[in-house]
Amino acid sequence: MDKNMKIGFIGLGVMGQSMAGHLLDAGYDLHVYNRTKSKAEGLLARGAEWMSSVEALAKRCEVIFTILGFPADVEEVYLGEGGLLAHARPGTVLVDMTTSSPELAERIYQVALSRELKVLDAPVSGGDLGARAGTLSIMAGGEKELFDELLPLLGCMGNNIVHQGPAGSGQHCKMCNQITIASNMLGVCEAMAYAQKSGLDTEKVLKSISSGAAGSWSLENLAPRMLEGNFDPGFFVKHFIKDMGIAADSAEGMSLDLPGLELALTRYRALQASGFGDEGTQALFRLYSPDQGAV
Repeated sequence: MDKNMKIGFIGLGVMGQSMAGHLLDAGYDLHVYNRTKSKAEGLLARGAEWMSSVEALAKRCEVIFTILGFPADVEEVYLGEGGLLAHARPGTVLVDMTTSSPELAERIYQVALSRELKVLDAPVSGGDLGARAGTLSIMAGGEKELFDELLPLLGCMGNNIVHQGPAGSGQHCKMCNQITIASNMLGVCEAMAYAQKSGLDTEKVLKSISSGAAGSWSLENLAPRMLEGNFDPGFFVKHFIKDMGIAADSAEGMSLDLPGLELALTRYRALQASGFGDEGTQALFRLYSPDQGAV
């Protein structure tokens, strides 16, 4: 794609800072906005241009990426009076990489069509490690032709990039991802608690089971953190609760019973009620370990 194209990026949290940085490193003309300007300082020092509002960025850029916290944030940034759909020029491409509601993604797509704008929902998986390495999984919903056009940009941020289907399909796929992680995190925490209680060397346990049938990304990357008592967020507990809530609501709308998801959601809500909503998802281990303060 044309490196002189003006690219916008909104949302510079744990994931967004690294993702936007990869676009900058690739030589694109990057314009950024975030509610807290201090989070943009590193990107600004490297050549990104600060925009004073969502509206200002919408009027300036040709392709705009967003990765926000909650569906309410997505609704405000896209559908609000000062939002992208109200102020982007016809032909502008909008890519929401937030994990959000499939129904909201479909609604944004329909409004965008009426205003001659192009939209993809493209949530990601891979956490802070994947964002920093540029190896995220990207699950896209929207028109296939638009997806194909954007592959060079998406390829700056991820290496497993799949078009899932029409608008909302990316979000539905991300719900599958989060449902898988939800039950898996229960298993990882319970396995590590069992290993400790039985007197095993947990490092040896991880060496044995990580490459076998029990292997998973969470076991390999998050179990060592939880055993060290490192609960710094690669992905926030509060955001995971939001994701599981969306998945549970969508499943209910499809008359689908998902007891594993419901159990994980209950456990994570208990963790948040103990004051740990701003920690990483591996903090669920606090519920299994008396010395971690949430039992």
